[in-house]
Amino acid sequence: MEDVPLGTLYTILFVLILLSGFFSSSETGLMALNRYRLRHLANSGVRGARIAQNLLRKPDRLIGLILLGNNMVNMAAASLATVIGIRLLGDSGPWVATAIMTVVVLIFAEVAPKTLAALHPERVAFPASYVLTPLLRVAYPVVWLVNGLANLILRPFGVKTDAEALERLNLEELRTLVQEGGQISNDHQRMLVNILDLEQGTVDDVMIPRQDIVGVDLNEPWEVVLTQLMQTVYTRLPVYRETIDNVEGFLHIRAVIAKLTLGSLDSEELKRSIRTPYFIPEGTPLTRQLLEFQSRERRIALVVDEYGDIQGMVTLDDILEEIVGAYTAEGRERSRLIRRLEDGNYLVDGTASVRMLNRQMGWELPEDEANTLNGLILEQLEEIPDGKASVHIGDHILTIVQMKDKLIERVLVKPYRTAG
Repeated sequence: MEDVPLGTLYTILFVLILLSGFFSSSETGLMALNRYRLRHLANSGVRGARIAQNLLRKPDRLIGLILLGNNMVNMAAASLATVIGIRLLGDSGPWVATAIMTVVVLIFAEVAPKTLAALHPERVAFPASYVLTPLLRVAYPVVWLVNGLANLILRPFGVKTDAEALERLNLEELRTLVQEGGQISNDHQRMLVNILDLEQGTVDDVMIPRQDIVGVDLNEPWEVVLTQLMQTVYTRLPVYRETIDNVEGFLHIRAVIAKLTLGSLDSEELKRSIRTPYFIPEGTPLTRQLLEFQSRERRIALVVDEYGDIQGMVTLDDILEEIVGAYTAEGRERSRLIRRLEDGNYLVDGTASVRMLNRQMGWELPEDEANTLNGLILEQLEEIPDGKASVHIGDHILTIVQMKDKLIERVLVKPYRTAG
């Protein structure tokens, strides 16, 4: 090395520091890539994204290659700096070279390149992938040996070295990803979060309670039936005799609208248009029921308990409104279950779903005790009150305003801090 000019040594040292910065920035850039955006870009035909994705399928090999190259150039740079230091300063040269190289490598080969890669991972990682891919093929035997020894050490601790574990998200992580997605509009975020919330809801949360089911009673006079069909705002109605327990099926108004308009509809034609009833057990998750509606090509079902007694009715629209909000007459009717008073308190219908109140109003009423506000208050009181009664639940005071037939019809809800 004594015959090599100092200018040449400086040039080689400069190149080695650049290579060290390349390996450092490549590692940070590739590891900082958003895996889901990377997959999207790769599927969209971005060649750099496809190459980077291939490298990240085996992160242990990629890290092994980068660290192998980084350590080699850093050691070569340190050795070369020592030679230069000895030639310039004699015996004190190695100490001075070590101090200077520590600062130079730290700033120009570590901190600066890694900061740049962390802020702009795609700009760094995609071009670097073109270099690292052929380099991995050349150095594969050495990388394979180093990784084999490293994986042998990690195996007893149950550490997996493939990319599958890095790309797995649980429900809460996915929710956070959606809520913090800066490129997603607020409306889309709300709908995506609502889809995730379907996992936590059941048909009991959205069903129309038994006492509120509107249907056609075939035992009524025919003129009453015709009037009901002409004036109904619903597209599908349950058909029964005397009570919903004697249900015969469901009627789609579209099936009889033509004859109904012409005044030629008779009871026999109406019966032929009735479709067989569809029953589902209470507690069925909303996601499962949504798929069941799709596979069975049905849009309405009756909810029954373990004894087969009808507890309510749920429609496809009820589930879809959990995602997009109220858009049907039934949904708008449910939204009117809550009325804001001038003093800032709320007058709420006792049949309102606890889950709906929490989602729509941002309240935190317990959802595991009862499905409706009526049931929640009775559960807290542990008795049926004779008249007005109040109960403190969470951050609210709930006061019974009106009762009918042992059911709570109206409830005054006000914050606990302003109660009294």
